Amino acid sequence: MSSENADVGHEHEESSVWDVVVVGAGPAGASAAYAAAVAGRRVLLLEKAELPRYKTCGGGIIGYSRDSLPPGFELPLQDRIHAVTFSLNGRLARTRRSRRMLFGLINRPEFDAGLVEEAQMAGAELRTGATVSRVEQHGAAVPDRRTVAVVLSGGETVLARAVVGADGSAGRIGAHVGVKLDQVDLGLEAEIPVPETVAEDWAGRVLIDWGPMPGSYGWVFPKGDTLTVGVISARGDGGGTKRYLEDFIARLGLAGFEPKISSGHLTRCRSDDSPLSRGRVLVCGDAAGLLEPWTREGISFALRSGRLAGEWAVRVAESHDAVDARRQALNYAFAIKAGLGVEMSVGRRMLKLFERRPGMLHAVLTGFRPAWNAFAGITRGTTSLAELVRSHPLAQRALSAMDR
Repeated sequence: MSSENADVGHEHEESSVWDVVVVGAGPAGASAAYAAAVAGRRVLLLEKAELPRYKTCGGGIIGYSRDSLPPGFELPLQDRIHAVTFSLNGRLARTRRSRRMLFGLINRPEFDAGLVEEAQMAGAELRTGATVSRVEQHGAAVPDRRTVAVVLSGGETVLARAVVGADGSAGRIGAHVGVKLDQVDLGLEAEIPVPETVAEDWAGRVLIDWGPMPGSYGWVFPKGDTLTVGVISARGDGGGTKRYLEDFIARLGLAGFEPKISSGHLTRCRSDDSPLSRGRVLVCGDAAGLLEPWTREGISFALRSGRLAGEWAVRVAESHDAVDARRQALNYAFAIKAGLGVEMSVGRRMLKLFERRPGMLHAVLTGFRPAWNAFAGITRGTTSLAELVRSHPLAQRALSAMDR
């Protein structure tokens, strides 16, 4: 073969290898694909379902989520929340109000589809109906040490210089990386259409109910003519969690309305020592076990970790050897742990406090204005749990007492 033909063959081989392949088109995956595509790389976004698709999720968009969206992205808000009613297992209800919006509410199908569209407009290519069966970094399917093979369920192999796993906490990529989980919770949710008079009563206001089981709570999120009603608690007592949801709905006077969707899901938090990468493969969002342990809020963690994963996947793709790829992957892990990891650590301690003293937490939030201001600051994104603990010695002492 002449050198000219050899160059043509090499170019063909390079063109068949994607710079970055992202598995999973939820908020984490779409954010990763967008970040890598904006950097000018060839990006393939794989999704096993057809879009849009339903996801069990309250759909709360706090300030950190809004700040992590692509520039100019218009949120498909169903409602803007200015008031929160807190109750303690149906008792001692008290409503706190704010002149400024606390957070917004979205439906996941429209939100996720919008994020995917942003990634596509940035240059990413989307393939739906593509289920990943495994990832290989060695073996016959891998042509060289700079390449990762993503094997689809139909037998097709997709090659990439870097892979981002955003396929959920039970996905293939997290298993490949070896993600370890130390907190698993069961969430149950119902989408309940309601008459206009009922919808008007809930407009602009959510309910948060501290539940009967340790660490459990329920919520009502209004979205036009539909109320998203859900509960969450530690996995292990599915019957108790189901009874809590049924009692919660009945207590709210909503038992007579037929849900259009009833669903459940597991949320999983990573262990402190859980890996975030393996070779040229990174994980983010639920696939990495990244979410806030107390509230189990995951959208902001998905958006932020997805963006970081996309940015560092570009650097991994550019690495010409295993040592440099490993260095870039470690930099990604450091960025995650320095930000989201700190928030998760504080969230774990808050969960312990909440499990032991839900009544005290309820009393503080409803009767102590600085606590309400802190809650409002977290929802608006002007502060975080970690920042609050760092800046308030009293909060530090309270959490330290829980650690003993």
